[in-house]
Amino acid sequence: MEEAFTAESDSRHARLLGLAYRLTGSIADAEAVLRQARARFAETGNVVDSPGHDPSDGLSGAVGRLSVDRALSGAARREHYVGPWLPEPIVTLEVPARTVDPLERITRAEDVRMAALRVLQQLTPEQRIALVLHENFGVPFEGIAGMLGCTGPIAGQYASRARRIMSEARPPRRVPATEQHELVDAMLAALVAGDQWRLARLLHPHVSVHGDSDGKARTALRPVHGRDKVTRFLFSLMRKYPSPTPSNVRSVLVNGDPGLLLTGTSDGNVSRDPAAVRVVGFAVRDGCVAEIHDIVNPDKLSRISHSTTRG
Repeated sequence: MEEAFTAESDSRHARLLGLAYRLTGSIADAEAVLRQARARFAETGNVVDSPGHDPSDGLSGAVGRLSVDRALSGAARREHYVGPWLPEPIVTLEVPARTVDPLERITRAEDVRMAALRVLQQLTPEQRIALVLHENFGVPFEGIAGMLGCTGPIAGQYASRARRIMSEARPPRRVPATEQHELVDAMLAALVAGDQWRLARLLHPHVSVHGDSDGKARTALRPVHGRDKVTRFLFSLMRKYPSPTPSNVRSVLVNGDPGLLLTGTSDGNVSRDPAAVRVVGFAVRDGCVAEIHDIVNPDKLSRISHSTTRG
């Protein structure tokens, strides 16, 4: 009975953390939202969500409202961001620990893969909030309207526009891990061999690179599109890592999909300096690499440098 209660509590925690992460795009913000929401409930003595409870009320409602505040304030901060903005990556080991981390639970969801979150985070905060709360968490539009300070029909319009944008963008869907591993390994082999033709064949005709640095590390400051340009970008990146080895390039999961962690060291441990670390995520379409997410902003990698160890 106690184990079942713990499993339910862990599942609820992951669900709420996933809600805050989808809305804010930040692990740190999501965790702060949960702490604040739980503290408020502890002070007021309110009952946490129970089966059949209206999700616009209770703890999930509090998490939603606090996430809305952070999402709206985050939109203002992003106006001064240098280059594209990507969500903070959830980087986990391919062989999970014996105890499943809440972040690992989150990455199992199809809509939390980096390609989907990249599009989601390009919506206006109001559109993103309405879509996530209604589609993923069943919050009625009247409840969303109360959070956004609008009417129910307007909240519905926000969700409808968001749904249309997501549908038109068609972010690549998740593919079997083995298929993605094979593509990533083949890309690395082509890069090491200096074989541009072989590399280009592994890339989708409409492949794109999306870098995230905020001007604090070197990557593309605008999205790079097309096989030729992406091939040149990847080879220029290789010049910074002339001898990739299993020690300094590690296979990890990036938001649940196989990706790469460039450790910034030669001894197999992750550098304690986030500015030396790089996370690269991939999305696959039609058997080719369709999107590459190059995350080098040290503010988004400090968690990785302190928590990811050689396994």
